Amino acid sequence: MHGVGVRAVKNIQELRQRATKTPTKGIPAPLRDTARRALIAWVDTAIQHQMSLNDVLRRLRDGEAAETVGRAAIAPQLIDPNGPVSQAACASGCAFCCILTGEDGGTITRLEAQRLYAALAPLKGEPDGRVWHPKACPSLDPASQICRAYAARPMICRSYISSDVSACETIANGSPAEGAGVLGAQALYLAVLILSRALLKGIVRVPTYSLSRVAAGAVDGEDAEAVLEAALHVPRELESEIARQAQVLKR
Repeated sequence: MHGVGVRAVKNIQELRQRATKTPTKGIPAPLRDTARRALIAWVDTAIQHQMSLNDVLRRLRDGEAAETVGRAAIAPQLIDPNGPVSQAACASGCAFCCILTGEDGGTITRLEAQRLYAALAPLKGEPDGRVWHPKACPSLDPASQICRAYAARPMICRSYISSDVSACETIANGSPAEGAGVLGAQALYLAVLILSRALLKGIVRVPTYSLSRVAAGAVDGEDAEAVLEAALHVPRELESEIARQAQVLKR
């Protein structure tokens, strides 16, 4: 597999055993056991489906394992009649959450970065969300404020929710406010990604990327590989992101 260094495991069963002992540094205490069980369950599924070792390594590296866990966790949260989603004020065209505060705009995996780039690249040269607001996500249509890469949106976008539109506007303007946050599936997804990185230490790097940089590069017509290289995070950004998300969990 492209990018694999010294092979530290001989087969998937050995990888699974390694997962039971992988360090959990950087993962908030309430998530540690849940994230480890979820990662081991994903590896068990890979064994059941007789995936090759290289395929498993690639899926872990690209964030597919973390995304699978995250989407499975978020599914019941989206239909819980008593959960945060049932009280959400979110609606099509309400895009204050898409004004990307900070320089990063959100942490995404290699798989999410590639998917987002592919969805936005055909929009090269067209007006984008930055016409509406200078810090808006380039994925937005500037007139309707509707996401043009909705099917390709990463977990951070899928998990963000608010019960108060005014809170989102306040946050977009740079001030803290109550009423907006992320569903618990987002922190679990990041925790599994951290574990994946620890599990593959010495085998292959598990990268993360800046959402805003990928989206901007795609609509600006930059080459895909150049965009990924420019959007690549330093390793500590993943741990910083999960610490931030743990503070704003909605569930």
